[in-house]
Amino acid sequence: MNTKLNLLQKYFLYFLMYSILGWIYEVFLEVVVYRWGYSDRGVLFGPYCPVYGVGALLFLFLIYPLIKDRDMKQKLLFIPAVFLLCAVTATAVELLASYICELFTGSWPWQTYADYSFNFQARIALSPSVRFGIGGVVILYVLQPLLEKLTDKLNDRKLTLISSVTAALFTLDLAVFIINHIK
Repeated sequence: MNTKLNLLQKYFLYFLMYSILGWIYEVFLEVVVYRWGYSDRGVLFGPYCPVYGVGALLFLFLIYPLIKDRDMKQKLLFIPAVFLLCAVTATAVELLASYICELFTGSWPWQTYADYSFNFQARIALSPSVRFGIGGVVILYVLQPLLEKLTDKLNDRKLTLISSVTAALFTLDLAVFIINHIK
């Protein structure tokens, strides 16, 4: 199989997995931590928050190469830099996503940031940025190596089938969202 296509399929699956994990994280915060009760934290129909997938892909492209092929001692020395880079990257993605959501829907799902002492227009805030930095460290040091092992075990046929079906479903979901929100 074409290795570029294979890599593209894997990265799409990583995007989707991190989008789903982001949705789970958001629901967990609402239900367990803040006890606000359940609400769908995504902007699409499926159980995913694409902003988390985009952030994670940026982590993989921009930050992961700093640690990927290093021994554990070297990787551990990079934790503060990885934390800071992930926090800044995710905060920038969240800021941009707030403007995109506002353009399409008139608001963004995390307007509760106004409640935080350190926030910018309720679009970004220090507390979530710190959590994104921690999450980035967990993604790059724990989850991504596991996901790579899982996707490497898939033969070309299974990888193509899984990525094609999930891409079709995600594209359909995105198309319905866009159609419903065109002004």
